[in-house]
Amino acid sequence: MSVEIKVFGTEQLCASCVNLPSAKETADWLQAALSRKYGGESIRITYSDFQQPQTEDDKIWAERIIEEDLWYPLVVISGEIVGEGNPKLKDIHAKLESMGLKPLATATESEV
Repeated sequence: MSVEIKVFGTEQLCASCVNLPSAKETADWLQAALSRKYGGESIRITYSDFQQPQTEDDKIWAERIIEEDLWYPLVVISGEIVGEGNPKLKDIHAKLESMGLKPLATATESEV
């Protein structure tokens, strides 16, 4: 099973997010953190600049971000907002595992 996670943002930080990582940095951080937990083939992180949407789906999300005044980075999994502004790994893990994604076994678990 492979899951695509979309991270929407833009080069300019939102006013409330000045001390937080950029959306691109968040996408890179999520790729590293989730690949360690679920494996590199299980997760695909895609960054999209909502001010320059490339696909129809990205255009829909760009409109929502503007119209609903959503905070970015905005993390979307299977059409559901899972994180906004400062996404929490716990929430993302819960969504992925509810979709059937299993964490990799750690060395200590496999040795027991």
